[in-house]
Amino acid sequence: MKGFYKRILIADLNDRKSAIESLPDSVYEKYLGGKGLGTYLLSQHNPRGVDPLDSGNCLIFCNGPITGSSIWGSSRYGVFTKSPLTGFYSEAYSGGKVPEAIDATGFDAVVLTGTSEKPIVMEISPDGAVFHDAADLWGTDTFQTEDQVVDRFGNADMKKRGAVVIGPAAEKGVRFAVIENDYWRSAGRTGPGAVMGSKKVKAILFQGNRTRPLADPEGVKAFAKEIAERGKEDPTVEAYKTRGTSMMVMICNLFGTFPAQYWSRGSVDHWEQISAEALHSRCEVKPRACAKCFMACGRMTTVLEGRHRDLHVEGPEYETIYAFGGLCMVDSIEEIVYLNHLCDSLGMDTMTAGNLCGLTIEAVKEGKVNYEIDYGNVDGIAELLRLIAKREGIGEILSQGIIPAAKEWNMEDRAVHVKGLEPAGYDPRVLKGMGLAYAVSDRGACHLRSTFYKPELSGMIPPDQVEDKAALFIDFEDRLTLFDTLILCRFYRDMYLWDELATIIGTVTGSSEDKGSLTMRAATVSNLVRHFNIREGLTIDDDTLPQWFYRHSLEKGSITEEELTKMRADYYRLRNWDEKGRPRGGV
Repeated sequence: MKGFYKRILIADLNDRKSAIESLPDSVYEKYLGGKGLGTYLLSQHNPRGVDPLDSGNCLIFCNGPITGSSIWGSSRYGVFTKSPLTGFYSEAYSGGKVPEAIDATGFDAVVLTGTSEKPIVMEISPDGAVFHDAADLWGTDTFQTEDQVVDRFGNADMKKRGAVVIGPAAEKGVRFAVIENDYWRSAGRTGPGAVMGSKKVKAILFQGNRTRPLADPEGVKAFAKEIAERGKEDPTVEAYKTRGTSMMVMICNLFGTFPAQYWSRGSVDHWEQISAEALHSRCEVKPRACAKCFMACGRMTTVLEGRHRDLHVEGPEYETIYAFGGLCMVDSIEEIVYLNHLCDSLGMDTMTAGNLCGLTIEAVKEGKVNYEIDYGNVDGIAELLRLIAKREGIGEILSQGIIPAAKEWNMEDRAVHVKGLEPAGYDPRVLKGMGLAYAVSDRGACHLRSTFYKPELSGMIPPDQVEDKAALFIDFEDRLTLFDTLILCRFYRDMYLWDELATIIGTVTGSSEDKGSLTMRAATVSNLVRHFNIREGLTIDDDTLPQWFYRHSLEKGSITEEELTKMRADYYRLRNWDEKGRPRGGV
């Protein structure tokens, strides 16, 4: 099978040694790359029940078989580990230009085991890994770290090079710390940065000149050319280019599914002050694309006026706007840019951070916590973020995540999460399919494993429908599971349907595919992840929604526990899992 280097780098941080290993072709044929390969390696190398911050928990970086090719949307990498936030499966993805540097090292995966005694920077090239002392970088923010690592250890003879880094939050063990690259791109949710920090790895510099072997290079080029032509007239492409993901602020507010005032409301009166239109009219904004992308959804933003004048970031994305502008009721796009920048420099996931700030505000209002903070209080929110990153004062319990914080404050009936991960900015009381998505997602309340808000918001299926919803949901989930094995950007989901995915896999690997074989591939990966989670203690009770959603309706919708139970049962049946959510047969 083409599309793979057939090389895996195993780096032992205990002894600062690395070894290059190979896998049988059968592994690639069964799981492909990306999520499939990463999950296979995690299952093989991780001891059952290992503590996520113990040295035995592996941190695995993977590309897909299309990385470095001319396939649009292919410049992405994945990180796989056991989550320190949830205790279950962790996957996180990031784009930018660094993914092509990771690919150029000539490895399908890099597996980090053990823990270094002192802070280090790893330099990975086609020859393997070199370990550099990095005590002087410990404590620096993500931007400074990336600059210094590339300048200090970069090899000009390598065609591609780039670094992934952690910030102060990860060094301190904040359980939702991210791994960052290209300054503002984050492999963020579920806390892979905390695992990297626990291993004392401040940064990894990837550099190399390798390129993947393709089964049909001319076929790949022809396909890429065809997609580029289609993209010129595509309205979705135009929308991402002109407004980015911030366009969802208006859509979700008008639909009544914009989470606000810590999950008490479905819209905010100030939405026009935090929308795409506000961002583009009150800041200088330029579209920015990852490598091999014509959508350019990124927003290079410079604040023009006010106390944050000249602050320059890529963002904010919709999910950051919802987390601070919705849950925390911040009514200024410039202030959200500021909070975005603060989280990026410290190396924290903005979605979990905003959710925790919102929970804290509610805890203060209910008299559970003595702390000075309120909705819309930007400086109070910013100070809380700093305390979390330093694990000081009230920030200590919040750094551990929503489950420990809610338990400490007797707020468990108010905390909104699934498996310890907070939902995205699409309220499942209006979009009931998103309720199913959050409940059964591998890594907790994730919107990206299916992006099922798209068919519900677009009218492909009624948002309040429960009967037969699981079937369409699985169709989306399977297709996007394949995206993650390749690894592809989500925003090409409307351009890469089943036939296009068959073409991509065929021209890259040489494997002949159709929808039937592709859905079987996706199911194989889904079952492998499910087995991993069950091994780590997952039960049917984890596949549910927070009680708050069942007990409190929104103006435009509600969801009952019976409705979620019905959709979940349909989902298990269609997945060929038993009534407890356990896959039948082996993997």
